[in-house]
Amino acid sequence: MKIYTYQGCSTCKSATKWLKTRNIEFTEFPIRETPPDVSELSAMLKAKEGELLALFNTSGKDYRALGLKDKLSAMSLKETLTLLSTQGNLVKRPFGIDAENGIYLLGFREQEWIHALE
Repeated sequence: MKIYTYQGCSTCKSATKWLKTRNIEFTEFPIRETPPDVSELSAMLKAKEGELLALFNTSGKDYRALGLKDKLSAMSLKETLTLLSTQGNLVKRPFGIDAENGIYLLGFREQEWIHALE
């Protein structure tokens, strides 16, 4: 499983700590420097039943600075996924994916992670 995290994010730290205490193997990637690619974002979007806003870190400074609240509706899906794949700070985190095993996790809600991973 891949987990995209941000070093300064307490939720990301909680998620990786949770995984480690349960001996669940994962590979961690810095989301700002190595964001999920378009195929991973597309797979997550499908898993989230097309809820595009679910992929975004809507509380982040960059989301607000870019005015995405007002711009997203005018952007194509391709433009949106490309933006997310090039600016990892816009992606909701932690972003956990293991497409081979059907695991798609955004944010850290323990009960959701228990259901998906245990």
